[in-house]
Amino acid sequence: MSAQTARGMRDFLPEDTRRRNRVATTIQSVFQRYGYEPMETPAVERIETLLGKYGEEGDQLLFKILKRGEGARLGEVDLGLRYDLTVPLARVVAMNAGKLVYPFKRYQMSPVWRADRPQKGRFREFVQCDVDIVGTASLLADAELIAVAHDALTDLGFVNEFRIHLNHRQVLRGIVESAGVAVDREGDVLVSLDKFDKIGVDGVCKELEQRGFESHVVDRLRVLMDATDANPDSGLDIIHEFVQSSPTGKVGLLQLKEMVGVLGAYGFPPGSVIVNPVLARGLSYYTGPVFEATISGFSGSVAGGGRYDNLVGMFSGQSIPATGISLGFERLVVIMEERGMFSDLPCPVGVLVTRMGPEFLYDSIEFAQQLRAIGVSVELIYEDRKLAKQLKHADARSIPVAAIIGPDEKAKGTVILKDLRRGSQHEVPRADAGDQVKRLLSDITGSR
Repeated sequence: MSAQTARGMRDFLPEDTRRRNRVATTIQSVFQRYGYEPMETPAVERIETLLGKYGEEGDQLLFKILKRGEGARLGEVDLGLRYDLTVPLARVVAMNAGKLVYPFKRYQMSPVWRADRPQKGRFREFVQCDVDIVGTASLLADAELIAVAHDALTDLGFVNEFRIHLNHRQVLRGIVESAGVAVDREGDVLVSLDKFDKIGVDGVCKELEQRGFESHVVDRLRVLMDATDANPDSGLDIIHEFVQSSPTGKVGLLQLKEMVGVLGAYGFPPGSVIVNPVLARGLSYYTGPVFEATISGFSGSVAGGGRYDNLVGMFSGQSIPATGISLGFERLVVIMEERGMFSDLPCPVGVLVTRMGPEFLYDSIEFAQQLRAIGVSVELIYEDRKLAKQLKHADARSIPVAAIIGPDEKAKGTVILKDLRRGSQHEVPRADAGDQVKRLLSDITGSR
């Protein structure tokens, strides 16, 4: 039997989990600062809930679950693992439309599954951090989501290292129209444009040719991509040039200008939010503004989202406006690990209570409980062993303080507190040791 995980799946050992928890709690605190509440949905959805919501390529990446019994033998599918957190949200809103208070602001941090090709920063099971606003068509909601992403990336430590790219589906529709693309082929163009940051201008043009688009269409889109490449800070001007013949594109451009004005009030550093005329976001359910965040030195996005006013209506028959953004949790963890951004992550255990022999067992347990009662995290040695080995264990676990109760300390009612970082130690009355331990741990944490 092979002791391996399935391809694209991972285990997380305690140190890995502490790092992931650091990222999760940081992001969660930002969500809560903006007034969003947590929500959970099942990992498994009905297959009809999932199909047709993610475009042609998305449907191919669904993990499908066979029916049980005879259905499994026939290869029949009725369930699937959730592909994202947005479609389940739309289902929840449709099921609970009369119970929710609008605008409904929720966040969810849960695993999703995609039968994608595993690569650096991309896995088949991964955590998404979604924040959404349902029940308002105001562009202020879209702008707020960009602010949420900006603050989350800043709080994680990427100060002035990221850019948030902004575009609008109506702008893209206008560009596609002006290039002479039929309405029913719009999705094919957007799927290819969505790969612009991965395969570049030539790669997108080659894919468009393979999809059967005529040379004048490919040439027009090449001009757009070249202009965007050459003038990344001139997105509005580029769009203005390309949507002059499209009323739909002009509406999108006006909304983009409005959003840029609103975002200016947030006081973001210059250049941290830019209009990107070729940002497409491949998912087919987007209807308005779309946005994506990138970090310098890392290929691919670390956040993405947009407005999806028609998605809830697919379930309820009633159109409810909605917008949301998802932070790329897994990619952020990878980048932070590569850049050494977890170096200050403390050991979750503050004190190792040693054992100096069976006659001191109860003293060790009582002292450990004394510390736990005041909120100190304590590990107790289970087997009798030499003190040197116990301290070596503390060092291996990065535990900063050891508490020693030997025969002299037992007789005097004291305990030796040893600072394992500095090598110093002092003896204190056991009754006062709790305050001493807290001060010592605070001093150690503050000196990092």
